[in-house]
Amino acid sequence: MAVDYTVIVLYLAGMLAMGWWGMRRAKSKSEFLVAGRRLGPAMYSGTMAAIVLGGASTIGGVGLGYKYGLSGAWMVFTIGLGILALSVFFSARIARLKVYTVSEMLDLRYGGKAGIISGVVMWAYTLMLAVTSTIAYATIFDVLFDLNRTVAIVIGGAIVVAYSTLGGMWSITLTDMVQFVVKTIGVLLLLLPIAVVKAGGFGAMRAELPTSYFDPLGIGGETIFTYVLIYTFGMLIGQDIWQRVFTARSDRVARLGGTVAGTYCLVYALAGAVIGTAAKVLYPHLGSADDAFATIVKDELPVGVRGLVLAAALAAVMSTSSGALIACATVANNDIWSRLRGAVRRGGDEHAEPHDEVKGNRAFILIMGVGVIGTAIALNNVVEALTVAYNLLVGGLLVPILGGLLWKRGTAPGALASVIVGGLAVIGLMAGFGILANEPVYYGLLSSLVAYVAVSLATRPTDESVLAVWRERLAGRTPEPASEPVPAHP
Repeated sequence: MAVDYTVIVLYLAGMLAMGWWGMRRAKSKSEFLVAGRRLGPAMYSGTMAAIVLGGASTIGGVGLGYKYGLSGAWMVFTIGLGILALSVFFSARIARLKVYTVSEMLDLRYGGKAGIISGVVMWAYTLMLAVTSTIAYATIFDVLFDLNRTVAIVIGGAIVVAYSTLGGMWSITLTDMVQFVVKTIGVLLLLLPIAVVKAGGFGAMRAELPTSYFDPLGIGGETIFTYVLIYTFGMLIGQDIWQRVFTARSDRVARLGGTVAGTYCLVYALAGAVIGTAAKVLYPHLGSADDAFATIVKDELPVGVRGLVLAAALAAVMSTSSGALIACATVANNDIWSRLRGAVRRGGDEHAEPHDEVKGNRAFILIMGVGVIGTAIALNNVVEALTVAYNLLVGGLLVPILGGLLWKRGTAPGALASVIVGGLAVIGLMAGFGILANEPVYYGLLSSLVAYVAVSLATRPTDESVLAVWRERLAGRTPEPASEPVPAHP
């Protein structure tokens, strides 16, 4: 295992070095939060694929393959479909808005009255996404170093917090590109063919397993429909995803680069399911399906290759964790704290000196990172936490966001009603039916839609001056407001 340990340690050291390098480039708010909106197709595609294919997509995707066979690909497949839909239909318009958060988009569209409530909902979602990603370090470091759960979370979380705090989106972009390459080599080019060969090939796998393992719909129609609602729609509106769209240097990069990333996700989904199916042949009686990834890596891969594949799992977790962390901090600072600070200033000194925006965002990443690590240590049920996050996101924010992009008649009161009714419905239904039930997201989304349409039609249309500004931003004819550079130090 010495060679494997060396591979992992070098990988982690490289992540920190890239954080230090990214710090030298992050000289303004735009560079720190959205990489200066300068990413080209290759980097954009790699980072977009990296953020959505996290620990749940890698370890969880293999686990679903172990449990259900090829139809276990559907969870990650619906993530890929979401990225494709976002890229083809919405990404160009989103990139042209030149904003930093989803709530800023809602403010632009509805006239500055929907942002803070949506900001709180989005903050809760990104926080829980970061927490669940951070918890996954415990599994990986346990396999690698037999570490205590708390120590594993602190080590993994501290590395992500360090490079994210240092260089912001530049550091995260660079580390994500490395993570994308490591995942591609480790999972697609090494683990996938080795697992199939060790299981005796596809013919032997078919002979050993029930036919349901090769049924594309074996996981069940209702489960697939729920995945579409939660993950496909969730990809359309998540702050962590939009913040990557904001990094594209042009409409074309956002559209084509995202299409490449979405297609990659579809391939990754099938690969995970096949690896899990092969693991079922090799280890038919594992205690937990989620142990399939770690077991096949530990027992079937040669030294060195094993370290690279475990680094791929670590890369998957880190990419999602860092993306969720900067999204959480961006929402907390720009959508919640800045509004509260602005409200206080309106009652006090309106001529307060401008603050260092990069320093402020860096501080929020550090604060949120410490909070995420602490919450991850205290929390046990990852699946329930992630389900709550996605239910709130889709039930509370999907309708007002897509409504704002697609329906001119939508109004600020309608958007607020949609967020509140949908969010409360999801919370109430989770309390009644259970957190893991399908009904909360079904009926929460429906109630959000009804509230949005009914209240919008019952209230005055959005002021034409607001819509005029919105149309100008959508067309890309409004320059991005200048952000304050990092002050020069003597």
